[in-house]
Amino acid sequence: MSPLDPELLDILVCPETHRPVVLADEPLVARVNRMAGEGSVSNRGGATVQPGLEALLLRDDGRVAYPVREEIPIMLIDESIDIAALPGPADADAPTP
Repeated sequence: MSPLDPELLDILVCPETHRPVVLADEPLVARVNRMAGEGSVSNRGGATVQPGLEALLLRDDGRVAYPVREEIPIMLIDESIDIAALPGPADADAPTP
């Protein structure tokens, strides 16, 4: 079940590129939460990402994700996570067309 209203999800876009965002799959959210728990994930503003993300909104190119906390998407560039820079299988995180 999605933590976001589908109508809200339909209108959200990346604030940087204005590209659409999609709800990331559970394996990516789990991977980011695991790495955040290890202290190895920083957001684009340089702050360490705290574990416990409910969801991620993945830009449609699979390179950047925006966290969702308490059912609120945090659509700020500095809060976004550079998924492409994370160690591991970046291609596996890209949305399928």
